Amino acid sequence: MSTEGEYESILCVKPDVNVYRIPPRATNRGYRAADWKLDVPDWSGRMRITAKGKVAYIKLEDKVSGELFAQAPVTEYPGIAVETVSDSSRYFVLRIQDDNGVGETRE
Repeated sequence: MSTEGEYESILCVKPDVNVYRIPPRATNRGYRAADWKLDVPDWSGRMRITAKGKVAYIKLEDKVSGELFAQAPVTEYPGIAVETVSDSSRYFVLRIQDDNGVGETRE
């Protein structure tokens, strides 16, 4: 999927978001925010959702410098990049990846 020559659009900016390192799912019941330490976020910053071609990117960035902390490319929804949380409509799970395509799950 080539995105050369295409421009990047900003779809949404949330200035204050929290990220939590979450435990792996023990069963197929889904993720539950009640299982996380919501009072102690592992990272705080801003979230920008951008689109380039047919791919959206959820980017977690430092509020001041704009330095990229993590990003989740979203090629389809629902899919593996963004998952709902069974006990909350406020929280969601992102599968973030580094530039080498290695994935890690965070909220």
